[in-house]
Amino acid sequence: MLTVDFTRFPLAAGDRVLDLGCGAGRHAFECYRRGARVVALDRNAAEIREVATWFAAMKEAGEAPEGATATAMEGDALALPFPDESFDVVIISEVMEHIPDDKGVLAEMVRVLRPGGRIAVTVPRYGPEKVCWALSDAYHEVEGGHIRIYRADELLGRMREAGLKPYGTHHAHALHAPYWWLKCAFGVDNDKALPVRAYHQLLVWDIMKKPLATRLAERLLNPVVGKSFVAYATKPRPPAGGPDPVGRAGAEA
Repeated sequence: MLTVDFTRFPLAAGDRVLDLGCGAGRHAFECYRRGARVVALDRNAAEIREVATWFAAMKEAGEAPEGATATAMEGDALALPFPDESFDVVIISEVMEHIPDDKGVLAEMVRVLRPGGRIAVTVPRYGPEKVCWALSDAYHEVEGGHIRIYRADELLGRMREAGLKPYGTHHAHALHAPYWWLKCAFGVDNDKALPVRAYHQLLVWDIMKKPLATRLAERLLNPVVGKSFVAYATKPRPPAGGPDPVGRAGAEA
């Protein structure tokens, strides 16, 4: 289940991609399939081992085109182990709401992105997320849980402050918002409640079968209750012969 829409966020074979806070690796796997040179980074060592296993399986199965590469590594989003301008593309999906120093993370992403490169940022959408917080303290008051809810203009403002130039936004996963409302209402750890189990089965069916009816329904509902807010931006190129304003802005952030 992808949150980034690659029709709006084009990826070319050979692009150097950083999937920052990759989690289970869904976006990293898609970039690998598209022929990119991918680095999947996360602080969770267990998830990184699993992502590395899947990368190896994909290579063995011939799922990635010739020239594509994939590396999974443990690391800190606030101190990325890469030189400046190392990547053409950076993806950070459903991560920034967990990190106290979100400005520091944006500064690091801008630092390792080449001028002209592209960034995709996804976070929980304000409205559906507020409902979750209202229904359950356990949803967010956990170690490593969500510590803030972004308004769209707030996130875009922070991206601009970091030196990025946003060029597009959209919402995603409208069908998943009710599932999380049910989880919060019946208990975030209670997977046995009948409404939760029934809705989960619907989501699994939708993901596996991709029926036209649910695809159309989600497309219509995304602007209203889409669970995720997605923003795309570029790192401007510095004026010819002049200083790099993006690098300066990133350092200040």
